[in-house]
Amino acid sequence: MFSLKDVVQSIDQTLLKPASTEKDYLQLCAEAKQSGFKAICVLPYYVPFCVEQLKNSPVVVATVVGFPLGANSREVKAFEAEQAFAAGAAEVDMVINLGALKDRKIQDVFLEIQQVVDVAQTFAEKLVKVIIETGLLTAEEKRLACELAVKAGAHFVKTSTGFNGGGATVEDVLLMAAIVGKKAKVKAAGAIRTWTQAEELLRAGASRLGTSSGKSIVAQYQEADQESRKGHLLNGVEGS
Repeated sequence: MFSLKDVVQSIDQTLLKPASTEKDYLQLCAEAKQSGFKAICVLPYYVPFCVEQLKNSPVVVATVVGFPLGANSREVKAFEAEQAFAAGAAEVDMVINLGALKDRKIQDVFLEIQQVVDVAQTFAEKLVKVIIETGLLTAEEKRLACELAVKAGAHFVKTSTGFNGGGATVEDVLLMAAIVGKKAKVKAAGAIRTWTQAEELLRAGASRLGTSSGKSIVAQYQEADQESRKGHLLNGVEGS
């Protein structure tokens, strides 16, 4: 069983809906601080606002690059990353160029990841997560995308945006974790709504969970933990 700290520190509480407002992000920041989540993941425009709200909190701000399609030029992605880090974001989740990957334009995909990683390295302690959009890739393409992300120096590979079909699966997390080994970590994202799902993904090798249901997942975890403790107590009484 994972500890409560393990669970809350795995969660990137996410709000990327296009019509999200300042009021929505204010609530997101308040919930993240209250729950002790590792990070929030927000739209780029709201990075400065959220950084200000969380300035006295250990919760960090992440944002997205090339989102949600991944078809921007690498120069644009690098600029987005630079702007995000300069505004106070600690992490960026970038979408790779999926068409280029499928066309086997390997160098193009490698260079765009490397360029964003290079930008991160000009700042202190910034992380790059590479979204490979598993729901749109073959097993071979998933493997290739993970290998390129590791080669380019990314810190995480991430399953999905949650916007382009498909979501996080145990099978994909197992595959990604096996490919990256200890060279990078895995973030599972896309349609993660329950503690049952979250637990399976964490056991499969995910270190982070991108979800808009973090508060509910933690509540479900606590309920399951309480039931487990009751079961152990009952077993102890019955066995005495």
